[in-house]
Formats: sequence, C-alpha cells, structure tokens
Amino acid sequence: MTDVMIVEDNRQIGQLMRDFLEREKYSVKLCTSGEEAVDFFETDGARLVVLDLMLPGMSGYAVCSKIRETSNASIIIASARTEKEDKLKGLELGADDYIEKPVDIDILLAKIRGIFKRKYAQDELVIGDVRLDIPAKAMYVKGVRKDVTQKEFDLIKMLMENRGQTLKKEFLFSRIWGSCSESELHTLAVHVTWLRDKIEDDPKKPQHILTVWGVGYRYE
Repeated sequence: MTDVMIVEDNRQIGQLMRDFLEREKYSVKLCTSGEEAVDFFETDGARLVVLDLMLPGMSGYAVCSKIRETSNASIIIASARTEKEDKLKGLELGADDYIEKPVDIDILLAKIRGIFKRKYAQDELVIGDVRLDIPAKAMYVKGVRKDVTQKEFDLIKMLMENRGQTLKKEFLFSRIWGSCSESELHTLAVHVTWLRDKIEDDPKKPQHILTVWGVGYRYE
C-alpha cells in the first residue's frame, strides 16, 4: 500500500509535492485526474490522500466520496477554492483537513507527519476482547494469544482499522494478496472463516466479522 496518493492535475505542483514527500521517505503516487486516482486507490490503496478539488472530469468531491465508501484513509484537501461552503462540503464528505493553495509545503508536511504519527505509529490496536500487537504481528483474544498467519493478521488488522465500514471483497483481496496474486477470491472467504474460529464466541453466528452479502465484510 502506498503511503501518500497526490491527486493534482497541475503536474508541476504535483511533482513538487511528490519530491518533498519522497525526501521524507514516504512512498508516493501522483495522479492527475479523479478517474486515475479512484482506479489506483481501488487496486493499490493509500494511507493518506492529498486531494485537489478542481480536476478534469471527475471532481475532487466525487473522489473523496468514492474513497469514503470503502476506506478510512486520511484525506487532506488542498484547493484554491477558499469559500466557507467549499470547505464545509469537503469536510462533510469525509475529508480530515482542508488547506488553501498556494500550499505551504512545510505546513503540509507537518500535517502529514502528525497524521502518520497518530494513526500508523501505534504499537497495538484494541477493540473489545481482541488486541493486536502490531510490531510482533500477534493477536490476543481475551488475553490469550492466538496463532495467526501473516495474511490472517493483515486481514484482521485492516478490518479493525476500518471498524464499522463495509469493505468490498475485491478491495480486501487486492490489499492483502495483491492485484497480481495467483490466489482466487475464495481465499478471502477461507481466511475470514479461520479468523472467526479464533475470535468469535460462536463462529456460525459472528458478532465481530460480519458478512455484507454481495458486497464484502465489516468489523463490529
């Protein structure tokens, strides 16, 4: 998964942002249209999105809304539109922050560092009786360590990080196994079954990893 996806139709501005971010050791993808951004996000994903609003074709608002259908990735809108209504609309669609252009690169970098420190530098993730020790890639249920494979750990971590959101099967599969994987989508259902056996009181009546029929899975 890419650290930062920049969505900016002005290639010069986008490349400048990318250069500064790469110097900070982030992996970066630059997209110059909304359509390209949505396609990339659906197949490869990004932890954080820097999003322009005035894009050719699909607007930045539409991109923000589309990303929020499946992900809680952080979104920073960077736009020359400075009206209060524009800012409110972006935030109501799910953006985490809104900064005005011309972008002060030092401010942008500080915001990105802060988000990554708060959201991704954590050592553990706890929801109810399930605790993930992220550095050790270990899972505990009611204080008891459960053996999990790398794929199981990655899957439960992604589900827990997106608690309450329905994640599409294709989205999960591409994130965990990769779009070029030789595995089949059925592999995802098998891993969900294995995880339910380890975390649910009654795996046949799951209370945590829920199936949203025809769509995917949601963690509660």
